[in-house]
Amino acid sequence: MKKKKGKIMPFFKFLAIAMALITIITLCLFKFIDILPGEYFIVLCILLILIDVGLSLLILTRKGVKRRAVGSVLSIIYIIFLILAIIYELNTIGFLKKIGFTDYKTENYSVLVLKDSNYEEIEDLDGESIGSLEFNTDGLEKAKEKIEKEITPEFITTDNITTLKDDFLAEEYEGMLIEDSMLSMVNESDGEFSESYRVIYEFSVDVETENIAEEVNITEESFNIFISGIDTYGSISSVARSDVNMVITVNPNTHKILITSIPRDYYVTLAGKNAKDKLTHAGIYGIETSVGTIENLLDIKINYYIKVNFTSLLDIVEALGGVNVYSEYSFTSKDGYYYQKGYNNVDGKKALSFVRERGAFTEGDRVRVKNQAAMIEALINKAISPSIIVKYTSLLNALDGSFVTNIPTKDITDFIKKQIDEMPEWEFENISLDGSNGYDYTYSYGGTKLYVMIPDNETVINATNKINEVLKEE
Repeated sequence: MKKKKGKIMPFFKFLAIAMALITIITLCLFKFIDILPGEYFIVLCILLILIDVGLSLLILTRKGVKRRAVGSVLSIIYIIFLILAIIYELNTIGFLKKIGFTDYKTENYSVLVLKDSNYEEIEDLDGESIGSLEFNTDGLEKAKEKIEKEITPEFITTDNITTLKDDFLAEEYEGMLIEDSMLSMVNESDGEFSESYRVIYEFSVDVETENIAEEVNITEESFNIFISGIDTYGSISSVARSDVNMVITVNPNTHKILITSIPRDYYVTLAGKNAKDKLTHAGIYGIETSVGTIENLLDIKINYYIKVNFTSLLDIVEALGGVNVYSEYSFTSKDGYYYQKGYNNVDGKKALSFVRERGAFTEGDRVRVKNQAAMIEALINKAISPSIIVKYTSLLNALDGSFVTNIPTKDITDFIKKQIDEMPEWEFENISLDGSNGYDYTYSYGGTKLYVMIPDNETVINATNKINEVLKEE
């Protein structure tokens, strides 16, 4: 019996040591993440230490085989629980490390040739002429330099995209260099253009950007966040038209959130360009242009931004297990999804269709911006609900690479810590800017008048006043 007892005791010692080490690791990781309020962390430390000591005493006792057996089972369950907690913690640390300002934006370019031409690859344009815009985006010169490393073309520039397209079709040059979001505009404006060309070369260039954050203590001071939803799938660093433009005003003291929606076609003066354009086109020049344009429009200061795209919404809604979004109307989207008036439980695809639909409404984009605001509210409500605990890891995986922001990581963890401590109920309010329909020339698409929404100054002033009111409430 003594020999048998000698073989058993080392296992129990090993189990006790393993529990102690894993408990220490778990607590150290919680401290490192720093999202638990101080009193919560102290309670967690005391609880885990008491459990660890209690189980250790149970399995190390020399009396009672059954007691040690029960203690062993409970100890193993406890260890499994801690390992799962460590996995959650490591996922959180990995996610938080990726949050923060990204000091570059990506511009995607294509070289086009006429569909019936004999040019098949970029080398075929060596010594030939390539048309491009004079102004375009920040990375145009880098794009030309990249092409010149492959071939020696003659670049011919023009001052507007309509002339660029028309001269290309008239064979004034053999190739055409254009940024992809600009190309999307041309394809939308001229439904037949996409049938006239082939893409023979595609590439990307990264352009340095500056951090435009106006930092505040977001746990104590009110702040504005600009939400930009770009009209692309894939890489979130890519510049693109901003189809979703919202200012989220957060007051952490009154627990109020004001969502101000601005129609994509709002006719505004682009920051840094001193020219009129659609708000959606500001995104082509980078999120800093969108931020500056909206700051000038509303006469406010935007502290931070968050940029997402179509892929982001799909992944996040799926990770949340769907969301309940409120619709003011019953309608069927162009994708064939039906939404009833009232709350609708939607998955990722149905959520994306909901926020993109405007053709089903006589008021078009006016209703769409309201639906986009309703989706933001639905996402926030689901994300702060207790049910998120079981979906936590999948949500972090969905968020990974799905957005960019210039909110500092510490600010985010401090804000989470405060929410855990206070568990407040947030009050939401949605407003939107309005205007009248019109057609006018735009900076980004010169030479052709496009549909624009002429701002209603009364709604602009009302939004400014409402934002300032929420910011200053105590």
